[in-house]
Amino acid sequence: MDTQALVDLSPAARLMLMGVLVAVLPLWWVWRRQPHATPAQRLRLLTVVTLFLTFDLVLFGAFTRLTDSGLGCPDWPGCYGAASPIGAHADISAAQAAMPSGPVTFPKAWIEMIHRYLATGVGVLIIVLAVQTWRQRRQVPVSPLWPLLTLVWVCVQGAFGALTVTMKLFPAIVTLHLLFGLGLLALLRAQAVQYARADQAWPVVPMQRNSVWMLWLVFVLLWLQIALGGWVSTNYAVLACTEFPMCQGSWWPPMDFATGFQWWRELGMDRSGAAIPFAALTAIHMAHRAFAVLVIVALCWAAWQLWRADATLRPQARWLALGAAWQLGSGLSNVVLDWPLLAAVAHTGGAAALVVVFTGALLSVRGQTQVQHHPSISSTTGRPA
Repeated sequence: MDTQALVDLSPAARLMLMGVLVAVLPLWWVWRRQPHATPAQRLRLLTVVTLFLTFDLVLFGAFTRLTDSGLGCPDWPGCYGAASPIGAHADISAAQAAMPSGPVTFPKAWIEMIHRYLATGVGVLIIVLAVQTWRQRRQVPVSPLWPLLTLVWVCVQGAFGALTVTMKLFPAIVTLHLLFGLGLLALLRAQAVQYARADQAWPVVPMQRNSVWMLWLVFVLLWLQIALGGWVSTNYAVLACTEFPMCQGSWWPPMDFATGFQWWRELGMDRSGAAIPFAALTAIHMAHRAFAVLVIVALCWAAWQLWRADATLRPQARWLALGAAWQLGSGLSNVVLDWPLLAAVAHTGGAAALVVVFTGALLSVRGQTQVQHHPSISSTTGRPA
């Protein structure tokens, strides 16, 4: 009996062609949008467009996971060695007939492959950014190492995408795949800021050094909470608690933290290969819920610090506060509404938005011992912001 190889690179060229087709429209739009722009302005706009598509990719990745489509094509990078489910029609039909409610169906195969097409398109755009930044390094004073780092990062992210399939939704790999996706958003946001600074279009506000360090600490707490949220999602632990603020009719239900946070184990299993106990899923859920209280308070504090620091930071402070409220609302909806798909995707989107906003905010401040406030003046350009 023939078996399908988990990694088959034969459709890679055709998959890359699909990525080029996805990238053509954004590239054309950037050129049409600013035909007479400076190189820095055009690179910045292309980075923002790539950031937008990457944000969409993160959301579609969450949709892929939440619809159990991650194994819709059980090999990588193609689908049963084909570049689309059309070419894999016979294999998918056979798998679906053998297990109608299994992981391989035509809708799930299309969801998985559209996710891969979009990811390849983002990769093509990042390659263009790296090449153009290198070619125009004399006109644009931005180190080519920025887009090069982003390019390496997206390659690592692609490798985790492959491992997600070949290791059958291994929770640690899926969680890292999510974190690397959000890390790519942060890198693209930072890269866009570098191009803006090259065009003298990004104000930097002085703040007390201790306040800046505290903002970075809140940023770290945000990432820890996102990692906990990813661990909840990849272990399907959301429904371990279906009420709020209590869980299973108790403030402190039976929990098995040791098993729940065994990092290296298969989905639904503990390290010994036995089925994971429900108390372990409860522990995962409650850890995320309890840490959320700390992070929401910290985000509100960070928004207040940005609001009072300078008028130019108030839009970012407002978005940070709205993001915290969005996460609270969508998180509660996941619990009390039995984890509806829309609320779960919205919760992932809120986390991604917070990463983007907070990254921009951190790159808008500079720590110093004594601060003289000039609310209407940019410390980078020396002109009104």
